[in-house]
Order: sequence, then C-alpha cells, then structure tokens
Amino acid sequence: MYKTLSASTVGLLLALALTSSCLGVRGVEFENCGNSDTIGNFTLVEVSNCDLAQPTCILKRNSNATISITFTSDEEVTELKAVVHGIILGMEVPFKLPNNDGCKDSGLECPLAKDTEYKYSTTLPVLKQYPKVAVEVKWELKFDDKDVICVVIPAKIQ
Repeated sequence: MYKTLSASTVGLLLALALTSSCLGVRGVEFENCGNSDTIGNFTLVEVSNCDLAQPTCILKRNSNATISITFTSDEEVTELKAVVHGIILGMEVPFKLPNNDGCKDSGLECPLAKDTEYKYSTTLPVLKQYPKVAVEVKWELKFDDKDVICVVIPAKIQ
C-alpha cells in the first residue's frame, strides 16, 4: 500500500528543497522608516530603471532617476516638503533636491485630502561627481514637522 522512496530520491528532494529556499533571491525591499507620529502610508515605490529582482536599485552617475511614491495620508495636508538623506555607513547625509516642494511639479496639487491615494513623482539628478558607493536613500514627505511617509530605498551609485 505504501511506496518506499529510495535514499537517492529522498536526497534529491531534500537537495531541491534546500536549493530553492537558499537561491530564492530577494528583490529590492523598500523599508518603511515611519514611526508612531507618521500620518500616512506608502503602498508603492517606483525607481526608474530599477531591477526589482535585484537587492538594490542602481543609480547611474551623470543621469537622472525618477522616484514615484504612491501614498495616502490620515490627515488633510495643505503643504508637502520632500526631505532626502543618503545613509552611508550609518551616517545620514542631507541631499539637496532641485525642488523640495511636494505640491509643485510632482503630480500633486495641495491640499491633499485625507484617506485619498496620491502619486508623488520627481526627478533626482545623480551627479557625475558622486562616489560609486552603496547608499540607502531615506525619502520623507513632510507636513509641518510630521512625516506623511518615510521610505528607505536601497541603492548603489555606479
């Protein structure tokens, strides 16, 4: 009634199971860096030319990267400011954006209604003089002193 499996068949099945679990390459994971005071949530992060099957987004020097974040807010937002830091070796280095007004040239018009989905989009220059390093990009959209959203984007500058 029961079939017995040969040792080689059991070994092969075990090897396949281990291989598939070990080789399961994890793609880019966008980390929520918000805290209990954060008043919104992001549902989607998109980075131009980012291969989501890889662990980091590649930002090519001397080019532009487009960042888009789909989010909702738990409160009405009358103004939105983008604040960006590069985290290198645990240190946050401020990054000056050409336009930090999240309500201007970003696909958004303020005020933003509570519990409504919005898509923020901007272009980030990746300058030629930037060093070739692994960096986490901490992107915050702020209203007053509160984060609407905070996301960490794992990246490599090449």
